[in-house]
Amino acid sequence: MTSVSEADLAHLFHPYTNLVRHPETGPMVITRGEGVRVFDEQGKDYIEGLAGLWCTALGWGEERLVEAAAQQMRKLPFYHLFTSKTHEPATRLAEQLAAMAPVPDARVLFACSGSESNDTAIKLIWYRNNARGLPDKKKIIARERAYHGVTIATASLTGLPANQRGFDVPIDRILHTGNPHYWRCAEQGETEEHFASRRAEELEQLILAEGPDTVAAFFAEPVMGAGGVIVPPATYFDKIQAVLKKYDVLLVADEVITGFGRTGQMFGSQTFGLKPDMMTVAKGLSSGYLPISALVVAGHVYDDVKAQAGEIGVFGHGFTYGGHPVSAAVALETLAIYAERDILGHVNRVAPALQRGLRELQQHPLVGEARGIGLIGAVELVADKDQRRAFDPKLAIGARVVAKAQAHGIILRAMGDAVAFAPPLIISEAEIGEMLARFRTALDEAHGELVAAGIV
Repeated sequence: MTSVSEADLAHLFHPYTNLVRHPETGPMVITRGEGVRVFDEQGKDYIEGLAGLWCTALGWGEERLVEAAAQQMRKLPFYHLFTSKTHEPATRLAEQLAAMAPVPDARVLFACSGSESNDTAIKLIWYRNNARGLPDKKKIIARERAYHGVTIATASLTGLPANQRGFDVPIDRILHTGNPHYWRCAEQGETEEHFASRRAEELEQLILAEGPDTVAAFFAEPVMGAGGVIVPPATYFDKIQAVLKKYDVLLVADEVITGFGRTGQMFGSQTFGLKPDMMTVAKGLSSGYLPISALVVAGHVYDDVKAQAGEIGVFGHGFTYGGHPVSAAVALETLAIYAERDILGHVNRVAPALQRGLRELQQHPLVGEARGIGLIGAVELVADKDQRRAFDPKLAIGARVVAKAQAHGIILRAMGDAVAFAPPLIISEAEIGEMLARFRTALDEAHGELVAAGIV
């Protein structure tokens, strides 16, 4: 029998991977996890500084989730929600999400990933406006550097070049406005409030240029994740929401990363005062243990969709595995653990250690900005701190630093030259300190190499 590495190189098609370089570097084989750490096939431990892919909130080895899955597998391993069928796990999970979410009179539609739920939101927005007799009100606005998924429609919303180049996206009816990165995008002398006002004015001008009767919705992550962990500046969402309300534009909050405690409250929308008409969740909903996502829909949106479906005779959308009973059972147990163990309280107790440690890294010669909130953050690597001058992208400095961090036993993610941190929510202050110490060692090594090469 071939080794895992050999089989990988021969047969596996890797997502988000340099497919040309992969055969040269080979795969990193992860064999098990425990708490905030994962282990490779040599037994080396790594602090998982991104909770897998922003998702493993309760860390690895949570036996209650394993048992919840096993019990449901024995009782009802699969059933669907089509044609008025239901089962208890999906129904109870919808009931809890509707009660928790900052969405009025909520209904919950399940899928398997954040991409699917955001894609479904787009379809519902178009469907609803057909029902309202507004067939031209279909354009959707997202933001530069946003990440909303990788389906054809959600990759169009996503404002990152690597997710669009070569794929023939974005499709029509998808627009982009400026991102809220104050440190990088503010003009000389501009306060956070003035920057927020400018971004809101730009959004309004875009809506007016396109025609308010053609613009249907605005998608936003409370904190932009894959775009570099961009925390909105003061007053930003207040001003954005005022523009949306003025022109009857729905707000869709993408809480795939920020949901379930990441920002210190249950949802990022609560942290930043968003009042969404729709909200998408995934990742932390099951602590990443099984695939599940949900689109939470306000009652006024659901009522319009219901009326349209009544005329057609059926609501012609859904996924075979949406609301899968095993995934839903694990999600219910995940929510129970969040409540019983006061995960929000724990996040708010340990988050200052992460944010303080990141701010201290800002003194490092490679770090231009450190930013974050709760248990999510990033450092932006720059060639010149005073001028805020970025490195040549071809140097891939962020990827170089992340590779060095991995060598020192910490797994992180580079988005360009921003390095993101989003550890499991169960992380301790001591583990945060160890994680940051390992990262500083990697930073120091990378800086020494760049100095020797004359790059800085």
